[in-house]
Amino acid sequence: MRTLRIAAAVEAVSLALLLLNLVTVHAEAVTSLGGPVHGTAYLAVVLMVWLTPSLASTGARWRALVPGVGGLLVLRRSGGGVVAGEG
Repeated sequence: MRTLRIAAAVEAVSLALLLLNLVTVHAEAVTSLGGPVHGTAYLAVVLMVWLTPSLASTGARWRALVPGVGGLLVLRRSGGGVVAGEG
C-alpha cells in the first residue's frame, strides 16, 4: 500500500504542476519532464490496483482509471490513506 500511496501522490502532484505550467508560463522543459512522469505514475497506479486482489471487490479498479486523482480515490475508498500520527 505504501507504493500505491507514493504513486498516487506523484500522479496528483505531477498533474497539478502540468496544469499550473499550462496556465502560466507554458515552459517546454516542464512539459517534457512532467508529462512522462505523470503518465508513468498513472500507469503504475492502474497496474497496482488491478493486480491487487484485496482491492478487487471495493470498486477500486474503476476508480483507478480516473486520471490525476484515481490513486487518491482508491486510497480513500480502501482506507489506505494517510492517517494522522502515522509515520
